[in-house]
Amino acid sequence: MRLRQHHESSLRIAEWLAQHPQVARVNHPALPGSKGHEFWKRDFTGSSGLFSFVLSKRLNDAELAEYLDNFSLFSMAYSWGGFESLILANQPEQIAHIRPDAEVDFSGTLIRLHIGLENVDDLQADLAAGFARIV
Repeated sequence: MRLRQHHESSLRIAEWLAQHPQVARVNHPALPGSKGHEFWKRDFTGSSGLFSFVLSKRLNDAELAEYLDNFSLFSMAYSWGGFESLILANQPEQIAHIRPDAEVDFSGTLIRLHIGLENVDDLQADLAAGFARIV
């Protein structure tokens, strides 16, 4: 039951993000058009709450701090399946440094989300407020 909620909420947030003008790309396996979607569709029936999106611009340090430090529902932390919503950010060069073999095909800031069990409308509103801080 909990995993179904993670799947449904994360997909709803991913679909909303895919339409947002400040988002260049959403990386969610259940989202049509995402890299790996056909593989996911063939082999899976659900997804977790963990996915990422790329902002249409690279945030400088001050913008990134303003964006990340002021969420109400998202905390900054890593998770592999907890119940709470989490957020982290990476710049393209950080990913290239961590995984030199990785294809870094974006220039905006990468935002990693874990969508928890909070009300999805509240999570969406929290993310929308975050976008308003970095206009």
